[in-house]
Amino acid sequence: MALSHLAFLVLEMFFWDHPIGRQVFDLTTEQSAASAVLAKSQGLYNGFLAAGLGWGLWTDRRDVKLFFLGCIVAAGVFGAVTAKLSILFVQAMPAALALLATHFAAHRR
Repeated sequence: MALSHLAFLVLEMFFWDHPIGRQVFDLTTEQSAASAVLAKSQGLYNGFLAAGLGWGLWTDRRDVKLFFLGCIVAAGVFGAVTAKLSILFVQAMPAALALLATHFAAHRR
């Protein structure tokens, strides 16, 4: 999950208004140019999520992992409702599965 959010940081902050970003996000040149500043903000958000998950993994703190995975699920559900349904499957569902796995892994120790 952390690596995927790091990849989104790079795509949104540096390649949004570039042929690679337009292909990945299915945007026209006009759409990517008009939304480039917003995409940089989204990229920064994804960077913070990647940092939070990395922190949780580095320190092996379950509470940190659960918090940041919960944030990703909430953001993914919000994005699916307000922007594009596929966000539910690309962002929220993998984070929800990781959240459940993290939660239940602690109970097996």
